[in-house]
Amino acid sequence: MKYQLVKQQPAELPDFLQNLNPEQRKAASTTDGPLLIIAGAGSGKTRVVTFRIAYLLEKGVAPYTILALTFTNKAAQEMKERISAMVGGNTAGKVWAGTFHSIFARILRSEAEHLGYSSSFSIYDSDDSLSVIRSVMNTLGISQQQVPPQGVRSRISGAKNQMIGWQRYAAEAANILEKQTGQIYQEYEKRLRTNNSMDFDDLLLNMIVLLNNFPDILKKYQERFVYIHVDEYQDTNRAQYVAVKLLASGHHNLCVVGDDAQSIYKWRGADIRNILDFQKDYADASIVRLEQNYRSTKTILSAADSVISNNRKQLAKKLWTDNPEGSKITILPARDDREEADMILSSVRSEMNDNFLTAKDFAILYRTNAQSQALEDALRRANIPYTIVGGMSFYKRKEVKDTIAYLRLLVNPSDSESVLRVVNEPPRGLGQTSIQHIKTYADERNITIFEAFEQGQLIGSIQKRAGQAAENFTELVKRFREVKDSLPPAELAVRFVEATGLLKMFKDENTEESLDRWNNVQRLLSNIVEMETREENATLETFLQQIALVSDTDDTDMTQNKIALMTMHAAKGLEFPVVFIAGMEQGLFPMGRAENNPEEHEEERRLFYVGITRARTKLYLSHAERRFKFGELTYAQPSKFIGEISDHLIEYKTGNSPYQKPTPVKQHVVRQQEVKVTRTPFFDDIPQEESYSQIPPEPLTNLRVGLKVRHAQFGVGTIQALTGEGAKAQALVYFATVGKKHLMLQYAKLQPV
Repeated sequence: MKYQLVKQQPAELPDFLQNLNPEQRKAASTTDGPLLIIAGAGSGKTRVVTFRIAYLLEKGVAPYTILALTFTNKAAQEMKERISAMVGGNTAGKVWAGTFHSIFARILRSEAEHLGYSSSFSIYDSDDSLSVIRSVMNTLGISQQQVPPQGVRSRISGAKNQMIGWQRYAAEAANILEKQTGQIYQEYEKRLRTNNSMDFDDLLLNMIVLLNNFPDILKKYQERFVYIHVDEYQDTNRAQYVAVKLLASGHHNLCVVGDDAQSIYKWRGADIRNILDFQKDYADASIVRLEQNYRSTKTILSAADSVISNNRKQLAKKLWTDNPEGSKITILPARDDREEADMILSSVRSEMNDNFLTAKDFAILYRTNAQSQALEDALRRANIPYTIVGGMSFYKRKEVKDTIAYLRLLVNPSDSESVLRVVNEPPRGLGQTSIQHIKTYADERNITIFEAFEQGQLIGSIQKRAGQAAENFTELVKRFREVKDSLPPAELAVRFVEATGLLKMFKDENTEESLDRWNNVQRLLSNIVEMETREENATLETFLQQIALVSDTDDTDMTQNKIALMTMHAAKGLEFPVVFIAGMEQGLFPMGRAENNPEEHEEERRLFYVGITRARTKLYLSHAERRFKFGELTYAQPSKFIGEISDHLIEYKTGNSPYQKPTPVKQHVVRQQEVKVTRTPFFDDIPQEESYSQIPPEPLTNLRVGLKVRHAQFGVGTIQALTGEGAKAQALVYFATVGKKHLMLQYAKLQPV
């Protein structure tokens, strides 16, 4: 089936496009051919994509021929709501808008049999995948202490993102770790197939396999999707890039929106080249730059621009705003992470009092999760409510995952991971030894775990009582599978979960924790009821797919009146009136590993740019002279990124410590090249009782400045300073292997060389 293309007709633009600025209007009304929209932070990109889709609908394009791919469910939902408000819910509901994974999962369910799956395949999240990998490693006899399963999962995921199958991975393995990963990868893929399951990466890879191997299906979806939109194009990986290119090669109406300056996910496979090279891929592409920022003050934007201008690999753009100049960026220098937290807390209180702000108006960002402890302690002491964004998701709670596993088992009995997860939740008299015998029985006969459980009493290696328990478990599942298609999904789920005994177990325990778990299961079941009332033709499979693809940020409630604490990565897409970025120190932000890697260093700078542009009216940057890292007290200089902000944009605020205000740490920046910088000391005036003395107050040991010593972990080093006495005696030692280390003498056990 062919669809009529819409020709651009600027003279007939609908009235609603007049609400856009000229560049936004140009982007929304350019409908023919490839289009790259370079959308700077706060420039209204979601608004533009929404108006573009509404414009297409206004011109008579069939809604089901429009595809919009996003990276979060929240972004997709926001897009749908805006389109609905403009053109009506019935029309908007027919637009294909969702995340890559959810849209591809929807297509794969329709075409599953072509790939050897059933339409009821399970979708494994990262925890499920990790569980399978651990099981595979146990089977292969690979030590989880020597080869951490999390690292294996990450390497397999990285390979899939690059479209590298286990065969190629194993063939190209260069060392023992890669060879072991290749073995695990092969068995992992076999397990997924046996379980009729796909992991997140498979949703992308199998989509490509489907389009490449079946020309009729490729043609079907090329003709279906006449207009394709991709949000956050800078975050696409190789697999997403290939899938989009295949789909768009039909009509060539591909609109991608993104900002190379906000490409911060290389560690999970994002390839910035996809957006940088868009014009190479599509020579006839139009380009529109959205450079007017509606979010931040002039000061904040100037700071962001002065920082990101140091990156060499970037698309040309210059953000500007009609917003007020705004206050200067405040630098908070602290002695340690505790004082840093106290200074942030003091600034929060001042902002609340002076500007009538509430807790939800603040965000505290940091580079690593470990930094949150001191901040949380300070907020708890002050009785100020906060929430950790990207922390423990509701859907990651054990009782919720157990309930989901039961429901997955109901629609897909081949899902062995779900069988093994819930067979003893609540206990059914099946010990680990019996379960292992059942697994062996399944392996020997090449059947699923569920099928082996069905034959429990035929397995001679387990007791009759255990065999009966195994069969009873499968009978429960089969009883409800028989009525699965005749009951509404909510009623089916409620009756089945009650029959499993899970809710009764929590009730019988009757503790505060167990009742909380009971409530969480009830909340999950209520979500199925809500889905049923919200969507036509809703099924249990639909619900399971939706929750399998929920991200931690999707699950975070940002409407509560609480201060938001989160990593820099979790802050992407959010904005707040006041933002604090903590831990602005060399080795922490930018991370130490990026120092000698230009690509990683530029990504760290882009991450800082993202952090800066989360702020609307006020930005604070804090750093500490010393903090504990990996159990050791370390010293650091302020981040070089602070030195990249123009002098006239910043001010310094001292804390309650006896230190003098520090000399601003600045560096001379030469664009397009790296330069070595001579820095001023961290503090102008360091009190004598805290300073390093070249001669300790009194002899501590036989150690002295300049002496070479040996440390059990760091090897040979040279003492550069000694301080303190008794239990507080410390040494600053330079090791060729790890640099400077500040060590407590009573624990370090240094030996003169």
